[in-house]
Amino acid sequence: MDGKSLDIKQDKIEKLKEVMPEAFTEGIIDWEKLKATLGEDIEFKNERYVLNWAGKSDAFKVLQAPTTATLAPDRNESIDFDNTGNVFIEGENLEVLKALQRSYFGKIKMIYIDPPYNTGNDNFIYPDRFSETKEEYLGRIGDKDEAGYMTREGLFRKNSRDSGHYHSNWLSMMYPRLFLARNLLKDDGVIFVSIDDNEVHNLRLLMNEVFGEENFIDCIIWKKRYGGGAKEKFLVSLHEYALVYAKNLAKLPEIFMPLPQKSIERYYKLKDKNYGLRGAYRTHPLEATKSMGERKNLVYPIPAPDGTEVMPRRQWLWGKERTQKALKSGGLEFIKGKDGKWTVHTKQYLKNENGEIRKDKAFSIVDDVYTQHGTNEIIDLFGNAQIFSFPKPTAFINFLINIGINDKTGIILDFFPGSCTTAHAVFDLNKQDNGARKFICAQLPEKCDEKSEAYKADYKTIADIGKERIRRVIKKIKESENGKLPFEKTKQDLGFKVFKLQASNFKIWRGDNIKDGRQLEKQMQIHLDSIKKDATEENMLFELLLKSGRNLNSKIENANDYYRINDGEMIIALSRIDEKIVDSILEDKPQVFITLDRLFKNNDQLKTNTLLQMKDAGIEFKVV
Repeated sequence: MDGKSLDIKQDKIEKLKEVMPEAFTEGIIDWEKLKATLGEDIEFKNERYVLNWAGKSDAFKVLQAPTTATLAPDRNESIDFDNTGNVFIEGENLEVLKALQRSYFGKIKMIYIDPPYNTGNDNFIYPDRFSETKEEYLGRIGDKDEAGYMTREGLFRKNSRDSGHYHSNWLSMMYPRLFLARNLLKDDGVIFVSIDDNEVHNLRLLMNEVFGEENFIDCIIWKKRYGGGAKEKFLVSLHEYALVYAKNLAKLPEIFMPLPQKSIERYYKLKDKNYGLRGAYRTHPLEATKSMGERKNLVYPIPAPDGTEVMPRRQWLWGKERTQKALKSGGLEFIKGKDGKWTVHTKQYLKNENGEIRKDKAFSIVDDVYTQHGTNEIIDLFGNAQIFSFPKPTAFINFLINIGINDKTGIILDFFPGSCTTAHAVFDLNKQDNGARKFICAQLPEKCDEKSEAYKADYKTIADIGKERIRRVIKKIKESENGKLPFEKTKQDLGFKVFKLQASNFKIWRGDNIKDGRQLEKQMQIHLDSIKKDATEENMLFELLLKSGRNLNSKIENANDYYRINDGEMIIALSRIDEKIVDSILEDKPQVFITLDRLFKNNDQLKTNTLLQMKDAGIEFKVV
C-alpha cells in the first residue's frame, strides 16, 4: 500500500486499456486510434510511433461493418451431430468471426492460426473494394461457379511482390481478423500465430497493437526441417515462428506442460519404494550454485547413512526443516564419490503424491518435430502426400495446445485450418490423456486447382480436404478401439458438426436504398413476411441461437410445439402458436421466448396478450 487514495483517472485508463488495447501507443491513449476504434471516420496524420499502412482506416471500416450472415447446419456432412461439441464451419473467415461474436465472445481458451505468409504467391482476401455496397460484398464472397464452388476471381486476390501495397494488403487482411479473434478469447486465453520471415516483423507490431505489447509472451522458433538447402544462394533457412500473446497476461496462470515422453525415457530411470505411486525418479544436487545469494540459514549438517555429517561447500538449496522432512520420507539420495565423500541429492519423482505425471516449463525452441512428420500424417490418412502440401504436424500443434490449455478442457479455434491439423491434434491429445478439449475450425471453401492431386481425388475445395481428414481421424481412432474392453475404451467426443456460412434466413430491411415513396412501399410489401422463401426451420433455429448469443453446441430439445434451449433457458417457436402453447411456455418460465410474427396470422389480440403475459412473468419476448 502506498497510502494514496484511488487514482480515478488512472483506474479508468487501465480499464480502457483492458477493453481497447489497440487504442494505446507506448502505454498512452492514442486519440486518433481511439476514435477510429469507435467507428469515427478519421485519417492518421500526426507523426508518432505507430504501425501505419495504406488502407488502415479502410480496414477499420471493414472490421466495424456488421454482418447479417448466419451459419446453416449440414447434418449429412457431420458425424454424431446432436451429441458432439466439435465444430467445422465452411465459409469466409472474416464473416464467420463476425457471426460468432455474440455466441462466443470471451469463451475461447486458445486460438491457433496459420495464415498466408505473404510470400508473393499467396491468394487471399483483403478489403480492396471499399466503394462497393454491403450487398455487392456479400455477393462477391458468395460468388460461385456452375458447380457451386466459390470462384477465385470473385473472392481471391494474388498479392504479388510487385504490388505497391504488398505489405499493406496483408496487414489489411490480418488486422480485422485478429481484432475479432481477440474478442472471442477468454480473459486467460492465449493466441498462437504461425509466420515466417516475410511478415514476422509486421505481425509483431500488429499483434502489439491489437493485443497490447504488454501481453506478449514469447516468439517460439520452430526448426521445421532437418537440413538440405542446395538451392539456397545464401543461408539455409530451417525455421519459422509462432508468436504467442495472452488476452490479459495478468490473468494468465503460470504455464506448465506435461513432460515429453522422450524426456521421461531419458531421465526417469531410478526406482525406490515409492515407485508404485510416484513412478521412477531422477536426482538433482541439493548443493546450491553460485548464482544463488548467500544465506547463512542454508548452511547446516545433514546426517549421511554411515552416521557422518555432510556439510555443503557453500550452502544447500533447502532450509533445515524441509530437508529433515525429506530425510524421513526417503526424498533424499546420498551418493559416495571415489574420494569417499558423500554428496546429497534430491529425488524428483515422475509423479506427484496423487499419482499424476509432473509438469514442467516449455522451451521457446521446438527442434524435434518437422514438416515431414505432417506430410507423413497426410500419407497415412490419404495414401497420397500431394493431397495437401506442407501441413503442420500434429505434434507441433499439440505442443502449443499443452502450453495454451492447462486443464484438458476448453475450446480451440482455428480460422486458417487448411487440412485441419488442429482438429486432428485435438482428437489425438484427448485420446492420450482422456481430455475434453473441443475445436472450432473455420475454413474457406477455396477451390483446389483442377490439375492438383486433391482435385483428381474428388476433393474440390480445401474445406473438403479438411472435413475428410476429420472423418478419417475419427474412423482411425474408432478402429483402434476395436477389441478393447468397455473400461479400456476412450470416452472422448468422436464427432463433429458441420455448418456453412450463408445469407440470413430473414429479410433484411434496406432503408439506405429508399429514394422515394414508391421504393418505400415496395420495401414494405417485401417485408410483410420477414422469412425468405428458401428458409428451413432448422436453419432459422440455429440463426436465432447465434444471434441471441447462444453457442452452436447449445442443448436443443424438440418439445413438439417449440424448441427448449439449454433446459428451458430459452424457448423458440417456429411452427405454430396459440393460447395453449403460450400457457405451456409460461409454465416453463424461460428467460427468453422468440417466435415468428407470421405465426400470429394477423391475430393481434393473441400477440398483444402474449406480450403482456410474458412481460408480467419477467420473460423477454422477441418477435421476428
